Amino acid sequence: MANWRILNTLDLSGAPEAVAALEELGELVSLPAERDAVLDALPGFDAYLASASVRIDEEFLARAARLRVIGSPSTGTDHMEVEAIRERGIALFDIAREFDLINSFSATAELAFGLILSLVRHLPPAVAAAREGDWARERFSGFQLLGKTLGILGLGRLGNISARIGNGFAMRVIAHDIRAVEAPGVETVDFETLLHESDILTIHVHLTETTRDMIDTGALARMKPGALLINTSRGAVVDEAALLSALESERLAGAGLDVIDGEWLDDKRGHPLIAYAKAHDNLVITPHIGGATTESIYGARVFMARKLADFLRAEAA
Repeated sequence: MANWRILNTLDLSGAPEAVAALEELGELVSLPAERDAVLDALPGFDAYLASASVRIDEEFLARAARLRVIGSPSTGTDHMEVEAIRERGIALFDIAREFDLINSFSATAELAFGLILSLVRHLPPAVAAAREGDWARERFSGFQLLGKTLGILGLGRLGNISARIGNGFAMRVIAHDIRAVEAPGVETVDFETLLHESDILTIHVHLTETTRDMIDTGALARMKPGALLINTSRGAVVDEAALLSALESERLAGAGLDVIDGEWLDDKRGHPLIAYAKAHDNLVITPHIGGATTESIYGARVFMARKLADFLRAEAA
């Protein structure tokens, strides 16, 4: 059997099965997800278990002369130039369509509601005040979800989970999807109705050329004044300059984001949305932790390690 060299940029400390699956095939080298170190190491490796923090672009691929396969244990692929990878004959695996696996992952939809509750109950500033002994109940009064309209953009796996959670809060749930799909307790509507009637709009679509900047200046202007926007999808689905303007003008009451466009940048402190969030409580940002639960991290990383191992085993046969 060939002695493959496998580069890993994920933390596999909680997934010993993943390590064992890869070490059976050859030498496994783990590096931090730091671009310069990864680029320097790439020429000597046959397989790459990828962190979404390191962008796989033309510069990356130019260093990867030996690379045969890339495995990314994520449902999104915006950190990878997919066509460029395939043009070089490199096999590429992700988990976007591994439904037997991802149907058991509810973490991202649950985080969307964490962001919703953070905004409607002003949790970040209320927690900060309580830590200082400031018991200002009236200043942090919010509103309840009962009877409010939850709008869901994308009624796929995560959209369906979000709908069930919204039903649990006794919300009216409406949804728009480009496909003709239905779900219990959900009223399917066109895009315009979704924008006009949602008190809270949560995004659960994949990033494609069709969905890029889907929530732009025009869409934000057609949303209900004082609505909330939640994005746990991909940053580029939202026109971020338009979002910033809508928050500054108070056209939107707030936004909760688990994603921004440019997450692969080494220094994100200068990102306009992050800079705004430092001084304004109506924007809550988390560092793409939607899928970062013990169950989902473990399942995805073990699955992808075994997928890479099976590919390399077949290559050596």
